[in-house]
Amino acid sequence: MRLIISFLFFFVLNSAISQQKDALTEQEYLVLQDKIRLTANANIDSAMVFANQMAKSNNNKHLAFANAALSYLTQLEGNTNKSKEKYSLALKYLAKIPESRDKVQLTTYLYNYAGLAEWKRGNFSKALENYQEGVKLSTQIRDIVQIVKFKNNIASINDAVGNYRLAIKDLRQLNDFVDKNESVYNKEQFLNNKSNINLTLAGSYENYYMKNAKQAVLLDSAKYFYKKTISYSQNFPDNKIVAKLSLGNIYSWQKDYANAEKTYYDIIFLADQNNMPDMLCSANYNLGDLYYTTKKYDKALVFFKKTDSIAAETKSNEVDYLKSNYYQAKIYNILKEPELAYKHSKIYLDNYEKSEAKLNEEVLEVNYKLGVGDLTDEMVTIQEKYKYDVFLNKALKVFYVVLFVAIVFLLIKNIRDKNKAHKKMNALIEEFKANLEKKNLPETEEIVLDLEPEEEIHLKKENVNLSIDEAKKIR
Repeated sequence: MRLIISFLFFFVLNSAISQQKDALTEQEYLVLQDKIRLTANANIDSAMVFANQMAKSNNNKHLAFANAALSYLTQLEGNTNKSKEKYSLALKYLAKIPESRDKVQLTTYLYNYAGLAEWKRGNFSKALENYQEGVKLSTQIRDIVQIVKFKNNIASINDAVGNYRLAIKDLRQLNDFVDKNESVYNKEQFLNNKSNINLTLAGSYENYYMKNAKQAVLLDSAKYFYKKTISYSQNFPDNKIVAKLSLGNIYSWQKDYANAEKTYYDIIFLADQNNMPDMLCSANYNLGDLYYTTKKYDKALVFFKKTDSIAAETKSNEVDYLKSNYYQAKIYNILKEPELAYKHSKIYLDNYEKSEAKLNEEVLEVNYKLGVGDLTDEMVTIQEKYKYDVFLNKALKVFYVVLFVAIVFLLIKNIRDKNKAHKKMNALIEEFKANLEKKNLPETEEIVLDLEPEEEIHLKKENVNLSIDEAKKIR
């Protein structure tokens, strides 16, 4: 009887679990899709939860999308091997789906995630291949939403490799295209697309300015589109914070330090509220950079040290950590503090090689922003300048300690020797006085006192009445 009850309980439980796995409806699938897309860059942990929730479905379409999304999300965490495993799994589920328009559309989703993952790995050519294939398929089924995504990502690739004019041209056309096709989006999707496009467009103008600093109009255009991004990003904190950070940089370059400072403090608040340590680290660095530029060195050091602390805690932001130590070395050089200047120049040089590759990929081109031709040479100069000073300072400290100990030892020894001499002198004087009092001493008898020269001096200072002849007898 118990065996039958146990079997029935197992059967019911198994059925419940199976039903739970099959319970993901098409509407739930679409809702989870949107949640994954909207949270992927703002909050990886939340996006992971939504993707894993979708992965509980037994529907091959759902499983293909979920694993493709997980491939990108795990790549964002830096786990390339797991990312590739998840994408292979997504392709296996895709292969099980019958040919249809839905399958073509799903394939474009997989191409998009593959391109994003390759982009994060720094493989721009592979990313571009995936985007181009995605555009072809999206055009076949006239999926405007997906075409816009691919075009935006392709423009980002052009921006990353320095094709700024092409990127700007394509993005401006894409911006207008989205406005004309607003009806194909719901409100949130429309705002998200406008936010993404304006952010990429502003970044392209900014990066183009970095290569053509004499064209101030480029910086004005970047400022305009960053402000547009912020207006579209009230529900997208990641885009809003990135746009504000860049806007603060533009204020700083234009010497509008009051607005730059206000903007950076605003970013620190927003990044802290939204648990975005990378942006928090960058905002602290930028404040330090601003205060360095305005020669408020004490304030600059406070924010550079915060940058170092956040970078060490999160094990990220190598570039901000590197630049922070570069400026700290310069500040301590200005403040004539050789040991600290040497320390931070050494940190910079020790970390330069492993960060060099990432420096080269930085969108804002770190070397140009820092305003020096060769950062490494400058740090080497500071290090060499203070290497011997630091060594000499340490040697002098050791010498001073030894000298102090020696002086104290000699003083103590001198005091002890004087005390011994006084005791001996007092004893001799008492003995001499006692001998003088004896009446029966022969006049010719010499009283010889075995005195040291120093003791003779002390003896003279004692008011002992001696005749010249008697004094001469003292040896």
